[in-house]
Amino acid sequence: MNVYDQTAGTGDDRASQLLRAAERARRGGQTRRALALLVAARGAAGDNAPLRARAELLRGLLLLGDGPVADAHQILLLAAESSGAHDVEGAEQALAAAAEAAWAAGDLTAYLQSLERPAGRPADGTPPSGRTESAGTVAAPWGAFRAGMRHAVLVDFARAAQEMEPLLAAAARTQRPDALLYAGRAALVLGDITVARRLLGRALAAAGAEGVSDLTARILEFLAYAELRAGLHHQARAHAEEGLRAARRLGQRNFGAQHHALLALVFSLVDADGAAEHHGEAALAVARPHGLLQVSTMAEWARARSDLGHGRAEQAAVRLGPLLRPGPRRGHFGLWMLAVPCLVEATVLAGLDEGVTDMVDLYAGWAALGADAQATAQLTRLRALTARDEDCEALYQQALTEHEAAGESQFEHARTLLAYGMWLRRRRRPLEARLQLRSALVGFERCGALLWEKRTRSELRAAGDSAANDDVSALGRLTAQQQRVAGLVSSGATNREVATRLSLSPRTVDHHLRNIFSQLGVRSRVELALLMNGGQTERSGGSGGGKA
Repeated sequence: MNVYDQTAGTGDDRASQLLRAAERARRGGQTRRALALLVAARGAAGDNAPLRARAELLRGLLLLGDGPVADAHQILLLAAESSGAHDVEGAEQALAAAAEAAWAAGDLTAYLQSLERPAGRPADGTPPSGRTESAGTVAAPWGAFRAGMRHAVLVDFARAAQEMEPLLAAAARTQRPDALLYAGRAALVLGDITVARRLLGRALAAAGAEGVSDLTARILEFLAYAELRAGLHHQARAHAEEGLRAARRLGQRNFGAQHHALLALVFSLVDADGAAEHHGEAALAVARPHGLLQVSTMAEWARARSDLGHGRAEQAAVRLGPLLRPGPRRGHFGLWMLAVPCLVEATVLAGLDEGVTDMVDLYAGWAALGADAQATAQLTRLRALTARDEDCEALYQQALTEHEAAGESQFEHARTLLAYGMWLRRRRRPLEARLQLRSALVGFERCGALLWEKRTRSELRAAGDSAANDDVSALGRLTAQQQRVAGLVSSGATNREVATRLSLSPRTVDHHLRNIFSQLGVRSRVELALLMNGGQTERSGGSGGGKA
């Protein structure tokens, strides 16, 4: 029973009714109506502390979903303090939401303070809402998650696993969507992506069965993220798009921005008609005014991955550097290590080598913690990228063995195969290079990384693989106008000459040509001409000229 139910008939009936109406409006996505009802409820509540605390909690939850998260954090802390011992469950809910707001803002100090702040208990010491605690159960999922996350953020993952074990054990015996969501998030934090996906899938089903619509966007957010970590980009896209629709229905722009950022990460590997840029901009349009550092970091990371996939290594390095290195523009603390492999690869391929060894050493410390099943193999790939020439081959082979043992992300495995194949080709070992590159191509095809698939086909052509020219069928996917532009350019016409012949502006021709290069995986007029004529070419330096 909620606090405002208990007060009915004591002179606060109107305030209780207004709070119920505000809660219904919040769950129905009627943000403005909910805020107006809360103003009225606070006025009707007078000096009734429990009702006023509940009103602040609802106001904080509204801002967490659609508003500046720093403001939401402060309001939720006030709600937790005001709830006190008379409503421990409400206080815990407020603290959990305050921690979510601090995490979204990337405020590590505020996040830790929210985790460590006690919610209090009733005077008799009983658990909230009459629930009893017994061995093997978790009365409040937030409690176990809070304890584990404190140790995880302080990079003590062994202790974090101990604290979260009861939550994961209890998840096998519950159908509560909130408990399953926390358990799935715990598995994500501990690096068990398979378990995370299973638990979050159950949470989604349970929320649907119980009609708990306000949790749907959050569950889909973490499920899509788990699928991204597993390299399952088709599934991640489907769930992120569903989550975006759910967030829009509920008026939760902040959670919608999170889904836009996830979709930007998906499309940074697919290269679908500028979709990565579109979703990145949509995410940043909300993230910047609302202070969502996690969202903005993910959006910039997605842009950098897209740059890297297109062969713009220097641009990717310039974009990622400030996010991962100390300074005023540093990104979200929860994403630093996950983006390091992209920064190292981009830096090496661009021939910059700026602090790249330090970044590899930093990542080595992260990999040693055991919180990411793919980190060990990725670390070995980074060492191969930056090693002396005589040590590279053994490191690439070791990385591939480690990928097989981890058995998680096809995408990361394929990236290592691509890097190894590129290294072999540049050492004039085309037969061995083609073997690795073909395996990389299969991996990218399976996980839907179309942009990286194109990049691999380009490397295969450069390695003399005639089968790679099967991609000439991609010419058939060009529009009729693009085919005409490609034909004239491959015959030696300049952009201005093509514009005159086709009655277009030079700017339009340039736009068509960029799309043609992207779709066909070529980088110059010469390569386009060779592809149009069924020829092959040896690329000079590929996508950077580093040690890859």
